[in-house]
Amino acid sequence: MPVDTRTTLEHDDAPVRYDVTDQVATITFDRPDKLNALTVAMGDRLFALLRRADADPRVRAVVITGAGRAFSAGADLAMLAHTPVEGRDSLIVSPENGPAMIRSLRLPVIAAINGPAAGLAFAVSLAADVRFVAVDAKLSLPFSRLGLYSEYGSAWLLPRLIGAGAAADLLLSGRVFLGAEAGELGLAQRVLPAAEVLPAALDYARDLALNCSPDSLAMIRSMIDDAAVSPLAAHYAATVPVMRAGLRAFDFDEGVAARREKRAPQFHERVPGDTDRPASA
Repeated sequence: MPVDTRTTLEHDDAPVRYDVTDQVATITFDRPDKLNALTVAMGDRLFALLRRADADPRVRAVVITGAGRAFSAGADLAMLAHTPVEGRDSLIVSPENGPAMIRSLRLPVIAAINGPAAGLAFAVSLAADVRFVAVDAKLSLPFSRLGLYSEYGSAWLLPRLIGAGAAADLLLSGRVFLGAEAGELGLAQRVLPAAEVLPAALDYARDLALNCSPDSLAMIRSMIDDAAVSPLAAHYAATVPVMRAGLRAFDFDEGVAARREKRAPQFHERVPGDTDRPASA
């Protein structure tokens, strides 16, 4: 597969960069002088770029990160302070851009939290599949300290990631905790020195893109989410038809052949959009 390198420069009013290399899309909050604090326009652009990546069959994984020394300080405080009461509904992420949208994507999403992450931006990372976090990154969900409520589905997502008690601690207190603790809680799957976070996340994403079936990745994401809300017996019964289809699909034959022949697999191209079964031969 040839290297595919494309770059989209950020919009002036929504500094979020989009790069595609080796079938991995990297979305970067690019406002380092403000610790990548998010504006409404930046949030809208983030969600538009996630949809763009999902619609591109050449993209097989997404990494979200921040420029400079921060992932994102969360919503821009100046924006919050200067938005009049009658306009504050615009600060709420619309349901169509909610965490269910990220979970509905047909490709894996990796958050590369290279530095401080707070509020909305950190809440968005909870909808990712895997989080790589800097060991000394300062993390927080400070909604209670701002007189707000849990944003972006964090009260639903966080307990499912680390358990109800640990989630209640972080959400009720709004306290700052470090990347090292995120690893201990199971919230971070990799805890690394800050300089290693993005390279490691990109290496991981490239491995998924090059060596894993796109259909398998999409289906496994869906299975994980279904398992979170379904009884085991019902979940297993629902997966049996999917597994039967998988055993008849091209990617299964190709995966077995590649393993036996000790070569890289050549799986089917990723199919954007909704599908309820693996691609057939």
